[in-house]
Amino acid sequence: MALLVGQTNPSRITILGASGSIGVSTLDVVARHPDRYQIFALTANSRWQVLQAQCLQHQPRYAVISDPESAVLLQAALKAQGSKTEVLCGEQALQEVAAHADVDTVMAAIVGAAGLLPTLAAVRAGKKVLLANKESLVMAGGLFTQAVQDAGAVLLPIDSEHNAIFQCMPPIAAGQPLDMAAAGVRKILLTASGGPFLHRDAGSLKDVTPDEACAHPNWSMGRKISVDSASMMNKGLELVEACWLFNCQPAQIDIVIHPQSVIHSMVEYVDGSVLAQLGNPDMRTPIAHAMAWPERIDSGVASLDIIAQARLDFTAPDLKRFPCLRLAIEAANAGQTAPAILNAANEVAVEAFLQERLRFDQIPALIEETLSTISLTEPVSLDVVQDADRQARAVAVEKL
Repeated sequence: MALLVGQTNPSRITILGASGSIGVSTLDVVARHPDRYQIFALTANSRWQVLQAQCLQHQPRYAVISDPESAVLLQAALKAQGSKTEVLCGEQALQEVAAHADVDTVMAAIVGAAGLLPTLAAVRAGKKVLLANKESLVMAGGLFTQAVQDAGAVLLPIDSEHNAIFQCMPPIAAGQPLDMAAAGVRKILLTASGGPFLHRDAGSLKDVTPDEACAHPNWSMGRKISVDSASMMNKGLELVEACWLFNCQPAQIDIVIHPQSVIHSMVEYVDGSVLAQLGNPDMRTPIAHAMAWPERIDSGVASLDIIAQARLDFTAPDLKRFPCLRLAIEAANAGQTAPAILNAANEVAVEAFLQERLRFDQIPALIEETLSTISLTEPVSLDVVQDADRQARAVAVEKL
């Protein structure tokens, strides 16, 4: 667990996906509280130069990099600079540093399906898991949440929207199922910025470039997530994630377009009260909240100037304009392996778009074709989930 009042030992943290935006923000918060937190392991896919700089600053016991060639380069660079960090490579190493007995907290920030197994390893080891990898719940929500309960892990959401919902909910044991009716909760209001194309002519979206899709008006994110935000698939995946995090049905969640990204989400209660969490659009806020929970610590985020903000706007999402959101809602309602297929097809489509092999407006078409091709099954085991993921990727690649 994280350092609480009266504790003297720092909480030891593994960051899965340290070279990404969430990893970088997490390290920023850690650096502000060296007495509370200590980095145990840092991981990345192939960006070894970024990982090298992070290792030299934070001196973790282990650095794990997925790409073998990058691992060799990282090991040589660290050795030349006298670093004692041990470099490991591969999927198994990711799981080992996530589940290691000396680790207290795991920041699960690997993007996409690649984050499922190491995040699940941390859960099964009973760690405090800070979940930024929404795909773990999208792909294997039932298996994942059952593993949290079985292992007594603490699960805290990092997505700004889910962290906001968590903060607006009545006190519950993190990782335990919420009874919305008993808690007096009527519904969840999941906010969305609408991304860079909220007001763009829909007919012009076929000409969108990757750089345009990645130019989010409020948030600084990786390219894959930025494209998901532009298509609003990210909000659809967050809808599925919220259903598992808060033990509710898709019909109990309303998606609300809020372009300013100041209200990060809301919870409506049966007495008519609506609680909202507000703050500047900076991921260090939810990261610091989850790291210190149930306490509060300085995140480095500037105070919200509500007077300067002046106005907050809200509209309903246009599902014709954003067909990816419609597909995600349909997959959430269908259940079974539909969300896993949706996620896999979307990952293939987004990668193809970023490589300029697929137009932006063709992303939902590829996903819908993939969903219509594969039969749904009950995700009774991790093997079933991974098989659905593999099938969906194969079909999507073929249809490209």
